[in-house]
Amino acid sequence: MDPRGRVLLGNRIKAGEEPTWCLPGGHVEGGETIEQAAAREAAEEAGIGGTQPEVIAIGVQTTGSGMTAAAVAPWPGTAPQALEPEVMTDWGWYAPDELPEPLYPPSAMSLTVWRGLPPPEGWRVYPVR
Repeated sequence: MDPRGRVLLGNRIKAGEEPTWCLPGGHVEGGETIEQAAAREAAEEAGIGGTQPEVIAIGVQTTGSGMTAAAVAPWPGTAPQALEPEVMTDWGWYAPDELPEPLYPPSAMSLTVWRGLPPPEGWRVYPVR
C-alpha cells in the first residue's frame, strides 16, 4: 500500500492463462513464513524490497484446490519494476474503488477482504486479525 492508500497491481500475462491484474505473490518456500514469502515475492516480481507484510486473512477456494494468504505492507518507496516480464508487466498503483479488471482470482479474494467486503463466490475466508 502506498501513502495514498492505493495498491500495487501488475498485468499478469502468464502463458496459458487469460490476462488479469494481480498483486505480487507466489508460493511459500520451505522454511519460510507467509510474511517472509510475501516480502520475497514483492522483491522478486516488482523489485520492492524491505517490506514487512502482515497477514490479514487466509482464503480457501471452495470450487477448486487453492489457498491464498492476504497480506498488507506499507510501501517502502522503491519504484516497481517488471522483473519477470514473461509473467507480470505494467505495474501500477490503483485506488481501492478504481481497480482494473479482470482481477486474478486470488488477488480478487485478497482485495475484497482488505476492503472489508465479502469474499468472491467460491472462496471461504478465515480472518487472521
